[in-house]
Amino acid sequence: MHYQVNYTILDSFKIAAQRAAKRTGGSAIRGESAYVWEERDCYRAMVIEGLGTKSLVADAMRPINGKTYYDAIAQDALAMIVNDLITVGAKPEVVNAYFAVGDCRWFEDKKRAGDLIRGWANACSLAGAVWGGGETPTLKGIVEPAVIDIAGSAIGIVKPKKRLLLGEAITHGDAIVLVESSGIHANGLTLARAIADVLPGGYATKLTNGFMYGEALLRSTHIYARLMSALFDAGVDIHYAVNVTGHGWRKLMRPTRAFTYVIEETPPDSPLFSFLQKHGKLSDREMFETFNMGAGFALYVRANAVARAIAIAEKKGFHAWHAGSVRNGKKQVVIKPKNIVFSRETLKIRD
Repeated sequence: MHYQVNYTILDSFKIAAQRAAKRTGGSAIRGESAYVWEERDCYRAMVIEGLGTKSLVADAMRPINGKTYYDAIAQDALAMIVNDLITVGAKPEVVNAYFAVGDCRWFEDKKRAGDLIRGWANACSLAGAVWGGGETPTLKGIVEPAVIDIAGSAIGIVKPKKRLLLGEAITHGDAIVLVESSGIHANGLTLARAIADVLPGGYATKLTNGFMYGEALLRSTHIYARLMSALFDAGVDIHYAVNVTGHGWRKLMRPTRAFTYVIEETPPDSPLFSFLQKHGKLSDREMFETFNMGAGFALYVRANAVARAIAIAEKKGFHAWHAGSVRNGKKQVVIKPKNIVFSRETLKIRD
């Protein structure tokens, strides 16, 4: 079953857009997960992101157990935005929402609309940001009448300036610390939905841990903003950070400089990802190039900072582990336990 998003097509468009953006001028930093510009005593960063198709899983689960799940969906969307913003060292300040529908009657469902609002506000609090405003267009003919497209943007501050993370400090011997995900987060849902379509029980199919497939997919995405703030405040020497989303573990070689990123320890197999692999008929390689596989965020830190980084993550409620290291060599990701190598040609996301 091959329903993965074709990133070859998407990424070539993104690179063309980056080139055009550069021609518009300015001395800002483009190509990272956030757009960064310099001000007198700080840097500012901005991100715009969308949820994708995870809301369709929530819609399908509503008739099964009566829950809307839109509080969790709201957190998923906001996490997609904020977790990109913090990779450059920015602290989120303001988040705006974009809720587009095909028919304004979508908002007549007070329970669902109320859960969306409550979830978005709560996720802003988790991110340490204020909800500034947003836009709620009705796009008849573009968005299906029963569907909502959820997206948003955020602005953050990098202060002091030395907190800016662009990967320039990465060096041979740095440690790669991975921080757990809550599950699938909000990537790979096109494939996950296709799997549900061929299951006799659909989203109600039980995993080995007793949870329904749909329930497992709808676990809200972790927001790592307060973890990053705690690491900075504790003086942890962070050299780079990656939000493990689209492109899966290929994202671990997102830094521009050529290094080999060697992974010695992967997360244990989970009921959800094992289920996805079995019913999607996917190889280990396809799993790691599509899903986060239990690792939602990556930190590249000086080797002597590993223990402190892990301890702070645990204190903030996240399991983290020393997964591997940065080595001199050609640009690639080597996942030793799975005998997988991703060459630099498999990740073309910047000009």
